[in-house]
Amino acid sequence: METKLVLTGGQKLAGLLDIDASKNAFLPILAACVLCDGEIFFENYVNLTDIFCMREILSTLNIDSQLLDGGLYVNAKNVKNNKITHDMTMKIRASIFILGALLSRFRSAVIAYPGGCNIGSRPIDLHIKGLKGLGVRVVERHGYIYCHGENMKAGDVVLDFPSVGATESLVMCATLLKGRTVLKNVAKEPEIVNLQDFLNKMGAKISGAGSDTIVIEGVEKLHGTQFKVMADRIWAGTFLLATATCGGDLTLKGFKLQDNESLISLLSQSACKIDIDGDMIRLRANGRLRAVPEIQTLPFPYFPTDLQSQMMALQTVCDGGCILQENVFENRFGVVPELCKMGAKISVKGRSAYVQGVERLYGAHVFATDLRAGAALVIAGLKAEGYTTVHNVHYIDRGYDRIEEKFKILGGNIKRVVEE
Repeated sequence: METKLVLTGGQKLAGLLDIDASKNAFLPILAACVLCDGEIFFENYVNLTDIFCMREILSTLNIDSQLLDGGLYVNAKNVKNNKITHDMTMKIRASIFILGALLSRFRSAVIAYPGGCNIGSRPIDLHIKGLKGLGVRVVERHGYIYCHGENMKAGDVVLDFPSVGATESLVMCATLLKGRTVLKNVAKEPEIVNLQDFLNKMGAKISGAGSDTIVIEGVEKLHGTQFKVMADRIWAGTFLLATATCGGDLTLKGFKLQDNESLISLLSQSACKIDIDGDMIRLRANGRLRAVPEIQTLPFPYFPTDLQSQMMALQTVCDGGCILQENVFENRFGVVPELCKMGAKISVKGRSAYVQGVERLYGAHVFATDLRAGAALVIAGLKAEGYTTVHNVHYIDRGYDRIEEKFKILGGNIKRVVEE
């Protein structure tokens, strides 16, 4: 069975959408349920394959989760410290978050190396080095990471690079660790702030998320709570970039400007008309937009790597040229050959891609190479003349819930086709 998206391009996009819950926030927050000795209800839920995989991992730890009233109920009363095997971790890189949570709760953990999209090496050495800084003894053998935390102690850890995953993993590890832990040179992403808010609502004592230093005062246990996961800034950016590419009039509800300022700045440079009122953003685009001469991906608050492919799709049809420099992942230009099939003019040298805008794209059979590349190809297909078929839809489903239905609401001609 193959699932693919079939698009007919040329329609402008218009309408109103509520922004989905954030995948990148939900995954570490679900992992943090390991720390809780109670019941948790998430007021919002998004049906993504990555989140389903994380729920499967939690089930192996005897944590039950059920959909209820549009949200997710999680029962963490009977957590068990079980080995996380390769068949679980190969599906989702975010499985690494379980490591810090298990160590915090049980002082030991065994987990297979994580999988995920092929967008670069994404080494976990920062996770391991940080855990060692807290006194964890780590043995890597036969594809598994064995962590012994019987001598764990609070202390100061300085990250070599502000890694989002390592920051979140170490915050979880220190939450139930007696004493004061100070994490320095940490990532500042909004998803880390959301994790801090979740843990504090369960009784943790954490401060500093959103800055380069996070302080954790260890507590003995966490209790259950009710929580709403933040809106997905990458999801929002994808639909804003799609509307900028195709033209139209889009309004999104649940928008937070401080989480998306770098993107809004670039869209404004492209001559999009943007109005923000509270948590509502309206973007209007008409005619061919101006290319942005240079764009670099960097850790928050700068332009995110998770929007680079979608931004590239926009730049392919802008007036002028753009240099896109990828500074986070070394293999994030997998979408380039597929966009070129559609008539884009892009050349890559090292970590830089030069995009010369063309007047039109043409439909083609294209293949998603990762989650965000898939989103970029959908955007290009909505713009292109003729028919476009996007293959490898399973990548897209990792981060966008029924993406075709959202674009249909906005007037896009797109359908999901399942063939034997």
